[in-house]
Amino acid sequence: MHSSRQRSAAALAALSLVGVLALTGCGAGGEGAAQDKAAVAPAEGKAQEGARGGAAAPAPAASPGGGDKNAQPPAAVRPNVIRTATLGIESADVQKTLAAARAAADGAGGYVGSESTKRGGNGRMTSTVALRVPTERYDAVLGAMEGSGKLLHRKVDAVDVTEKVADIDSRVSSQQASVARVREMMGKASALSDVVMLEGELSRRQSDLESLLAQQTALKDQTSMGTITLEVSEPAPAVPEKKKPTFLSALGAGWAVFTAVLRFLTLTVGAVLPFALAGAVVLLLFRLFRRLRPARPKAVPAPRWPAVPAQQGRAADTAADVQD
Repeated sequence: MHSSRQRSAAALAALSLVGVLALTGCGAGGEGAAQDKAAVAPAEGKAQEGARGGAAAPAPAASPGGGDKNAQPPAAVRPNVIRTATLGIESADVQKTLAAARAAADGAGGYVGSESTKRGGNGRMTSTVALRVPTERYDAVLGAMEGSGKLLHRKVDAVDVTEKVADIDSRVSSQQASVARVREMMGKASALSDVVMLEGELSRRQSDLESLLAQQTALKDQTSMGTITLEVSEPAPAVPEKKKPTFLSALGAGWAVFTAVLRFLTLTVGAVLPFALAGAVVLLLFRLFRRLRPARPKAVPAPRWPAVPAQQGRAADTAADVQD
């Protein structure tokens, strides 16, 4: 009987714990967040009192009907803006302009984010530097850079992320209260199964909190420091003006063509001369060899007999036969 009561109590406690966790998980965006904040409010109040070192307690809030005339109106929400700018400047001394830009950023409390230099096909050198400048001195530094040379192009962007920052801050506060509530429940849990379940829930909520904190830090960096990308390039080489042709210019051009043709012919003769000399030497040796070679004896031609007509030959044969 006693054991069955204990089992019923344990089951009831587990169901209550699951319900509380469900309410706590849903409370990150609604009423649960308010409950989590209320749960950690005493602890935060004690921590703040300890940090103040015994400072005087705040004055009690005025009654709803009483209305304090000296009460200050609520402070306006500070806008959170991400500011970026791109400038293209032409300068005769690129290194001097870049040094002035770095000095302006350092003087404003900023720093150089990145820097690169390249040289184009026309020989012009272009350097690009990205500067991070506090928003309070952003306009001053931007104006100083615009006047450091010939402005080629300019682009300025501003993105208002006030609502996003407020949303992230609210979610961070709610998640922190949720983590604190789960820790408090872990301190009160006695069953091993409850402790294991709470540890898994705490790990998941801490991971979500770290992700929110990373987003909050990134937004804070983007809104507190503006980015200025400065491109400094050398001036383009001057194009010479075309002059009208005159007699002297035409004479000079003709003389240049004549000398070019003469030079070409000279080079051609120089290239062909070794082959011509080699051919002349071979021909000379061949003639010399023919002169020095002994003469061959001439063959005596065979005597030629006069041809006898065929009819005369037959008549002579016939006469010889008759005589016989």
